[in-house]
Amino acid sequence: MVILVTGGDGYIGWPTGLRIARRTDDRVLLVDNFARREWVEDVGSVSATPIADIDERLQAAREVHDVHNLSFVEGDLTDRAVIDELLAVHKPDTIVHTAAQPSAPYSQINGERANYTQHNNLQATRNLLWGLEEHDMTDTHFIETTTTGVYGAPEFPIPEGGATMENQGERDEVPFPAMAGSWYHLTKSHDAANMRLAHQQFDIPISDVRTAIVYGTEVEETREDDRLKTRFDFDYYFGTVTHRFCAQAVAGYPVTVYGKGEQRKPFVSLEDAVEGLAQLALTDPNDRPDNLTVYNQVARAISIVEIANTIADVGDEFDLDVAVEHFENPRDEDETHKMEIENDRYADLIDGQSVTFEEGVRDIFKTLVRYQETIEAHEDRFLPGVLEE
Repeated sequence: MVILVTGGDGYIGWPTGLRIARRTDDRVLLVDNFARREWVEDVGSVSATPIADIDERLQAAREVHDVHNLSFVEGDLTDRAVIDELLAVHKPDTIVHTAAQPSAPYSQINGERANYTQHNNLQATRNLLWGLEEHDMTDTHFIETTTTGVYGAPEFPIPEGGATMENQGERDEVPFPAMAGSWYHLTKSHDAANMRLAHQQFDIPISDVRTAIVYGTEVEETREDDRLKTRFDFDYYFGTVTHRFCAQAVAGYPVTVYGKGEQRKPFVSLEDAVEGLAQLALTDPNDRPDNLTVYNQVARAISIVEIANTIADVGDEFDLDVAVEHFENPRDEDETHKMEIENDRYADLIDGQSVTFEEGVRDIFKTLVRYQETIEAHEDRFLPGVLEE
């Protein structure tokens, strides 16, 4: 058996590949083109945690965890020839597809980056799905991290996948409509539609894992050696709200909340996200669903002001004087939207495991205080800057 993890150098892909490899004797193959490192450099920032090169990571996995079934191939998934070679040579039984340009703000900078994001993300997924069909590998379990961002911010509870539509007295289950709010999020809406079509036409078993905003610096496998650490972005473009707020706190900046900040967003810890993907990847072929299944990979919805206040409270434990300041909201958004999202399938998948938000923030601070100088050296990246076209 072979498990292929795309985006294997990335924030989620690397610890996911490492966990899968620790739990199985099957071969685990990572693939990446290191573009995430280039994108972050492009916006003038760095990962707060130093990231070892892939050879050092693999060596550390062997030395620390006795993992000898983990390997790496460099490749660009938008290149059909790369996909053809990967599938023909390695014949994966499972694909965990985490590779993507994942930043909404980066995709919104200008038309060039919007086009790049859409081409990169959609082409990679289409290449993989069509590759499975053309290589007669439609029994391969295809698992992709899409995003809860495809749902937008509806006023009703968000279902785990489809929706019920009623017209002229008739009802039916239909795919949830694409309500994405950025050029990046729309790529995942398109991916969801393309995966549904690939399942209908090719009968590929597909798990669409709609991942919430992920936070955290560590999982079980990365704690024991710095060479195993995953990246941690804190800039405006690639740092998610929790990561930016924590980095601001470490650098002595006030945590800034726009408006009331009472709107709730879906969140999941890195540990829980990795566990969900590993469980799916390691499901026995005889037990996994043979249809298309949607998982809302969410622990719970959290308001922006709760995030800020939790960071301030936990910051006291690290002698950080964290101020929470409210500013007029420049965005046109409902500052009190109370998102509700169903996650029963995902909760069952990880057997109820859940890292609390407070625990996750505490873990972030344990890591970030070690790299305070790196954050302070790039503190101008907390806000958007003018980038060259």
